[in-house]
Formats: sequence, structure tokens, C-alpha cells
Amino acid sequence: MKDRLVAGGGRLEGEVRVPGDKSVSHRALILGALAEGETVVEGLSSGADVASTRTCLSALGVEISGAAPSVRVRGRGLGGLKAPAGDLDAGNSGTTMRLLAGVAAGHGFSSRFVGDESLTRRPMKRVAEPLRAMGATIGLSESGTPPVTIAGGALNGIEYLTPMASAQVKSAVLLAGLHARGETTVIEPAATRDHTERMLTAFGVPVRLTGLKVTVTGGSRLTASKVLIPGDPSSAAFWVVAATLAPGSELAVRGVGSNPTRTGYLSVLARMGADIHREPMRGEGGEAIEDLIVSSSDLRGAVISADEVPGLIDEVPILALAAALAAGESRFCGLGELRHKESDRLAGIAALLTSFGANARAEGDDLIVTGVKTLTAAKVDSLGDHRLAMTGFIAGVLASGESTVSNASCAEISYPTFYDDFIQRAK
Repeated sequence: MKDRLVAGGGRLEGEVRVPGDKSVSHRALILGALAEGETVVEGLSSGADVASTRTCLSALGVEISGAAPSVRVRGRGLGGLKAPAGDLDAGNSGTTMRLLAGVAAGHGFSSRFVGDESLTRRPMKRVAEPLRAMGATIGLSESGTPPVTIAGGALNGIEYLTPMASAQVKSAVLLAGLHARGETTVIEPAATRDHTERMLTAFGVPVRLTGLKVTVTGGSRLTASKVLIPGDPSSAAFWVVAATLAPGSELAVRGVGSNPTRTGYLSVLARMGADIHREPMRGEGGEAIEDLIVSSSDLRGAVISADEVPGLIDEVPILALAAALAAGESRFCGLGELRHKESDRLAGIAALLTSFGANARAEGDDLIVTGVKTLTAAKVDSLGDHRLAMTGFIAGVLASGESTVSNASCAEISYPTFYDDFIQRAK
């Protein structure tokens, strides 16, 4: 993984479009594969994680033509995937492994999911337990991590209360439920991203929503659809925070997804005093989009409650950087889930901010950040985590002097052109 040198100073101006939403892109490929007919996907993410989903689906017999951002998926219908000839490599993508585990559980063949070193440390019991309850045979390592082996077929619907707020667990169970007898209901302890529910509806599947309960009926047919992928809010957050913190900035971020389960970062920044104008646009495929017009502004500290965290879990690192330059103290509560990302992201963000001269510390599952007036140049390690790499890069831009982000190329997981895009718009 290559290092990145970052010169401090400058402002952002003009406009930018971020890659297609990673979460929606995964689901468009997967539901297109399960649908009858050909699904057209526009705006597909070009990141490595989505490429992993495409590779696994191809190994399961799905024909996908074209290259991101425009692809066509020839669906095989519900239950129509083929047994893979070898291991299914999910790369660094937990979404790929967990969602496709739900799909594979509904097919009468055996499969084995593997991943890179980072993915093999991530917890998979959370998906294995409900799938076992539905009738699938799931094998994991002794520590409950990948590789994941699945012998599926003959599933029964269940009512499942997820022990944690996880859109990936919810989606895996719902996808398995499409292949099961009877109804499958998932009950969440807190609201999470609802991309799966929205896209199932767009593909013609009846979805019943009652508060934090979502229900699907096994055997519901999926009909091919056209899907327009909105810009990824998690990627947009880096631009929004950078333009807010870099003095003299005026930046438009175009075509960003505005799904209410993904805009928590904007609510937090608004509480902190950010100057962000939201202009709604027309979306397709069940997802809304908007333009974000951002001007630089002074921020103040804020408290982010544990109930808010599921709606901004991927934006915590860059929001913590915003807190590092805000007046007063900020507290991010209930971040235990961050310890199970590509890295121990909670410890990683605290260490990264401290390296740049900020006051940040983890207390249990909370992150406490006290704002400083300026950041100082630093050399930091991304730990192979794309969110930390991009946060470190933005911190370097805002710091005095020249900084280095080690292992910076992992940003390709979600945003392959991030560094080049940023340099082009920095003045």
C-alpha cells in the first residue's frame, strides 16, 4: 500500500461528484442477480468492495456485463444461482460476505466464503446464528470469523430480534427469507440503513414495515428494474467536512444520496454550526438524492448519542476530525461496533487525531474529542482502513506543514479517485 504526502493549507471550490453509493451498489447487483430479466444499473460504485460482490456473483453463475458506472445484470431468478467451482473471495468486503451468505443459505449447494487478512478477523456469528435458526448449516473458525462455509436450502421463515443494530445482519436474514417457507421478520433494537427494504420494493417484492419490524414472504418474485445509484453519502462526508473546515471554501457536492437513514452526519454537522444548504433532486430505484452546497464555517462541540450512531457509523472518523477543530468538547457515545470494522476504528481514530495534535481519547465505547485551534503535521498509518486513510489525508490538508499517510492506497476500497479528485479542487 502506497504512502501519501499531504501539504497543508488551501481551500476547496467548484463542484464534485462522489462515486455511487457502496451500500446501494452491493444490493443492486445482488437483487439484480435474483430477479427475472435484465437489470440496468447506472452509477455503480467503482470501489474494490463492490467489485468483490460482482466477482462472487459471477462465480455463482450470474452474467454481469459492462463496467462501472454502467452495468447490466442478467438475473437468474429466485433460487437460480449455480454452485461455485471454488471459494468465493469477498476481498475486504464484509457486506459482500454477509449479504451473500444470506443468499447462499437459500440454495441447495455448498459454498465457502473467504477474504483478505482484515476480513478474516471480522465477526460472522451475528449472521451465522439466524441463518442456522432458519435451517442452514454454517461453519466458521473457532473464533467465529471467516472462512464461512454454507450448506443451504430448505429454509424456514423466522422472527429474529437482532442483538445489535446492523443493516448487514438484517439484510442477510431478509435475503435468506426470500428463499424460505413462510414469512421472515427482522426486529431491530434501533433503526439502521433501509436500502435493502427500499430496493426490494423497487424490484416488486412486498415488504411490510411496522416500526422497527420488517417482514418479507418467501417465494416473492423479483422483477428486473432500472436502478440509478445515488452518490455515496459516506464519501460525500469527507468533502463536506473538508469544505467546512478549510477557510474560504465554497463547494457543491452533486447528486448525493439523501436516504434518511444515511443523513445523520448532516444533522450532526448542522448542530455543530456547519453552513450546508441541501437542494433535493429527483431519484430513481427507491432512493432520493440531493445537492449539498457547503461554505466554510466555525464549529462548536456536540454530543452524538448512541441512538444516532447506527445512522452515521461510517462517518464517525471524519466527524471526529470536525470535532477536533470545533470549539469545546464533543462526545461520540456507543461506538463499540467500530471495533469490528476494517480495523479497530475507535482506537485508530483516537490515535490518528492525537498524532495531529488534537485532544482525543477513547473511554470504553465512547470517543471524547476536545477541540484545538490548529493541527500540526504528522505521519500516520491508515491501518489498512479506507475511512482512516481519507480522514488522515483531510487532517493533513488542514494541518500546518507536510504530513504523510502510510498505507493510503486502501482508499480504493470505496473511493479509487479520492486523492486525485481532492488535489484538483484544492486551491
